[in-house]
Amino acid sequence: MQITFIDTEESWKQMLPLSYTRPVADVRVGILKLHEKWSSNLSAEKVFFRSEDYLSPLFETPTQKTLTVLGNVLPTPALIDQIKNLKEDQVLVHDGQVIAGYFDAKEPFEQGQRKVISTKDTKQVIHPWDIFRLNGEEIKNDYELITKGRSSQSLNDPHTKTYGDQIFIAEGAKVRAAVLNAESGPIYIGKHAEVQEGALIRGPFALCDHSTINMGAKIKGDSTIGPHCKVGGEVSNSVILGYSNKGHEGFLGNSVIGEWCNLGADTNNSNLKNNYANVKMWDFASGRFKDTGLQFCGLIMGDHSKCGINTMFNTGTTVGVSANIFGDGFPRTIIPSFAWGGASGFTTYQTRKAFETAELVMKRRNKALTEADKAMLSHIFEITAENRVWEKK
Repeated sequence: MQITFIDTEESWKQMLPLSYTRPVADVRVGILKLHEKWSSNLSAEKVFFRSEDYLSPLFETPTQKTLTVLGNVLPTPALIDQIKNLKEDQVLVHDGQVIAGYFDAKEPFEQGQRKVISTKDTKQVIHPWDIFRLNGEEIKNDYELITKGRSSQSLNDPHTKTYGDQIFIAEGAKVRAAVLNAESGPIYIGKHAEVQEGALIRGPFALCDHSTINMGAKIKGDSTIGPHCKVGGEVSNSVILGYSNKGHEGFLGNSVIGEWCNLGADTNNSNLKNNYANVKMWDFASGRFKDTGLQFCGLIMGDHSKCGINTMFNTGTTVGVSANIFGDGFPRTIIPSFAWGGASGFTTYQTRKAFETAELVMKRRNKALTEADKAMLSHIFEITAENRVWEKK
């Protein structure tokens, strides 16, 4: 089976700034990315993506009719069964929205003449804050999915203390003098990952391949550290998508950090308002702040963004792509892509300088900033210009 994951204009905008640099189905929730969950459940041979045109050089697009799934939908057992039985003249619909069907490569993703099959068993990652909101449950689901039929490495370190049975240590991983508490949910330590001395970890938790939890870190439940990351300090109910560092002390809570980001030493974010009211965050689809319905909601940071030491992020802050934040005080709660500065004001982070930094950062992970990457970032620079209000003065 081949699967195409599609973004509608609305679903893509609702997931900004994370979807500036990837289709929605390439977002990690739990241990796996959305498309990886579907691929595993349906034994897909190949996956394709239909998203914004400028992303197509980096994500393969379909050339023929395939099963097409709305990219923000999470698989559930009942939904998987319905899709397995779906015929080519049918579409699966939830609340009037098509979520799956067989479509040609450029065919509009709509009902057309097909017969409607309704479903009620649907979970969707609609906004970025849904990533951490659903993360604990998805870690549990993914843990069952990816450990089935596999054997964990033995945990032979005499100075590591464990609680609970659902602890999986993948090939080549190291755990030294740590406390792993899986009584509230599973703990997954990926291939060649490392948990250093004195780390305290509570499940549900996932540490993906080649990532490191630094000495003395405090990692609370419902958190995921993506591949090739280094993380220290205190982390609670947060997701770092991959290739990013939070290497020092400081608090990260109820947050999502993109790829190729770096949080400077003692960076902290607020995840609870002083008056305990629901947190509002910037919604790119509507162009205004939106009530998240959450009392705890912290920081959303797009790819390639950085912040200096002692940076303070207020509750419900959104940072775009390739922003560089520094200085004292709380910066504004919506920081546009390619912004340079902080609470005292911003200037524009020009692409030439941004590329220089990205090349150095990616080289440290043995990755290269390709011409396709540069073209994508240049396009993002152009389409986000209207958000950099200082340029209009």
